[in-house]
Amino acid sequence: MERYGEVQAGSKYEAVYKESIENPSAFWGREAERLAWFKRWDTVLDDSNPPFYRWFVGGELNTCYNAVDVHVENGRADQAALIYDSPVTDTVTSFTYGELQGQVAKLAGALKSMGVEKGDTVVIYMPMIPEAAMAMLACARLGAIHSVVFGGFAARELAVRIDDAKPKAILSASCGIEVKKVIPYKPLLDEAIRQAAHKPEKCLILQRPQATAELTPGRDLDWREAVEGAEPAECVPVQATDPLYILYTSGTTGMPKGVVRDNGGHAVALRWTMKHIYGIEPGQVFWAASDVGWVVGHSYIVYGPLLTGATTILYEGKPIGTPDPGAFWRVISQHKVKALFCAPTAFRAIKREDPQGEYYKKYDLTGFETLFLAGERTDPDTYHWASDLLGVPVIDHWWQTETGWAITGNFRGLEFFPIKPGSAGKPMPGYNVKILNPDNGRELGPGQSGVIAVKLPLPPGTLPTLWKNDTRFKESYMDIYPGYYFTGDGGHMDDEGYVYVMGRVDDVINVAGHRLSTGDMEEVLARHPDVAECAVLGAADDLKGQVPIGFVVLKAGVSRDPQEIVKELIQMVRQDVGPIACFKSAVVVDRLPKTRSGKILRGTMRKIADGEQYRVPSTIDDPVILDEIKQAVARMGYGRRAS
Repeated sequence: MERYGEVQAGSKYEAVYKESIENPSAFWGREAERLAWFKRWDTVLDDSNPPFYRWFVGGELNTCYNAVDVHVENGRADQAALIYDSPVTDTVTSFTYGELQGQVAKLAGALKSMGVEKGDTVVIYMPMIPEAAMAMLACARLGAIHSVVFGGFAARELAVRIDDAKPKAILSASCGIEVKKVIPYKPLLDEAIRQAAHKPEKCLILQRPQATAELTPGRDLDWREAVEGAEPAECVPVQATDPLYILYTSGTTGMPKGVVRDNGGHAVALRWTMKHIYGIEPGQVFWAASDVGWVVGHSYIVYGPLLTGATTILYEGKPIGTPDPGAFWRVISQHKVKALFCAPTAFRAIKREDPQGEYYKKYDLTGFETLFLAGERTDPDTYHWASDLLGVPVIDHWWQTETGWAITGNFRGLEFFPIKPGSAGKPMPGYNVKILNPDNGRELGPGQSGVIAVKLPLPPGTLPTLWKNDTRFKESYMDIYPGYYFTGDGGHMDDEGYVYVMGRVDDVINVAGHRLSTGDMEEVLARHPDVAECAVLGAADDLKGQVPIGFVVLKAGVSRDPQEIVKELIQMVRQDVGPIACFKSAVVVDRLPKTRSGKILRGTMRKIADGEQYRVPSTIDDPVILDEIKQAVARMGYGRRAS
């Protein structure tokens, strides 16, 4: 492994990237040889029906076999596959590949006895416990299509997903645990099934010690009883183009979009990323501090590490409060984690509670080599804080639920090139990234801001379509700029090929005819020594169309007058962005509204600022925060259009 800062950009990345774009069939076909196939593919890339591209057509494999069984057969039966670390229940448990194979095969047998077959759908509504990962693998083992819904989602949102996925069975648990609060899941599940038009035939319920669920006779089965009495199921061959899972992501219409992931391309791409992006080899420990309900949990808690033969960590806890800001350092030290992947918001939370890194000093992190950040833009201030504290590369990389793996980033197993704070790195192999003029779709040059798009075809592992909705797939992603995948994000690329992602296209505001990035202004605010995190959004203005307003959360222990800090922030934006930004309003708040995965709900905040009706997002971490934002907006003189 190259050490931090020693390797310069050069021919290795360029050669790999060039081949992936110019000859994708040769590039990805070679990578596919690393997997175990029941039947070799006929065609690596079928591009006969754009934009519906298909990878490894004619090939047959099983994702669970490649993630579990193949390692048992190749001598890794006694190696740790999954470590469950749960500070909220004071539990640490490890499962070897042999143990994981046994439990997954039995669970798949239980599903089979419930009537689940190849091609059926199964909804998984579970907390961060080992059985959630086992449920995903058991579905894959049978060739069933799983759809994980974040545990604790509101009944109405779960009902919408049940009606869209039409599952034969639902797998759930009696409860989840949020820090010290027990969240019963069964009442939410029962209400969702009541609301849904589609009714699952069976529900498999895992009883946790913290809460006991009342089972519905005739429909519900006790998880442990069903698994103990089941015959282990073998892996079922599926087509490479068959769906592995459906994962719902928010849509602009309010109806979620069911992103489909195939089996073949997904396995090939994730195996490649673990070695080349994350620098993880078989037997090494990788930790994605996410949730199985999100795409990061699918790709890098479950499938990516296991396809590689690595050890993955499933963490039921928070970066702070379980029990303190040293939680992440404890996990890294205790389990000898080589690389950590989490959202920038986690590090902003740690920085806010422990700005001097005192908790970090308590642990031995000598084996820790890289921090990867994604899920939202990494502001330079957070980058520098983490980089200075850890003394290892801090890599921002950018991707989406739709893509399943990184669009841009850096490499710890291919070639590590210099980091530019504020940039999400260079395009990944297979992603022909372009910056387009938003008005006419023409490609723009270095330094010019526009819409970030990817020239088709997309690489393997990305979405081939939406679940039973080819029309919406085309309308949402492919028809906006024909020949390109529309990412919905804006930004620019510099003359060295580094991509700067400045936020969703609707986060570019128009102030008196001037297109300004709220991301640029957030960078300025984040540099203030008293600011822990911030958000800037555009509020409707009768004179200028839009004006930027800021929300800032201060670091722990700051006792200065908030109004003085706001004055300094306004002056900083005026100096660094210019008077043209018209940044004159900001307010200090205790916290920002976020999704459970840590993304700031800028769209909802914008509607509050404009006085528009809004829908409380199903993914929100704490709805009460929206009332606090309303009050903050009112103090700035906005939000009065609401009825």
